[in-house]
Amino acid sequence: MLKIKLKLVGKKHQRSFRIIVQEAREKLQGKFVEDLGWWNPHFDKFEIKKDRVLYWLEKGAQPTDTCHNLLVKAGIIKGEKKPVHKVKRKKKKEEAEAVAEETEEKKEEKEEQTSS
Repeated sequence: MLKIKLKLVGKKHQRSFRIIVQEAREKLQGKFVEDLGWWNPHFDKFEIKKDRVLYWLEKGAQPTDTCHNLLVKAGIIKGEKKPVHKVKRKKKKEEAEAVAEETEEKKEEKEEQTSS
């Protein structure tokens, strides 16, 4: 499956990225199919070849979450941006506990219904 990804080309503290089409399982610094543009997050500037991105999207290439947000920002695709921030472990634990409590409550309700 093809992915539209960001490939790191900058050096330390001066990161910049190339927007590329690449096989999903290929190494990030390995072979890629096509170069679609660039993005410099420090200046928040980017340049993307709109026609080539649309071509690859028609062929079934899926953008990563960050690339999806860039494409939305550029106006190439429509929709909402995807959240790409990391969820802290505490929140994950709290969510897991809440789910566990809900399942226990449902089990208790089923037991009450079957016993009645």
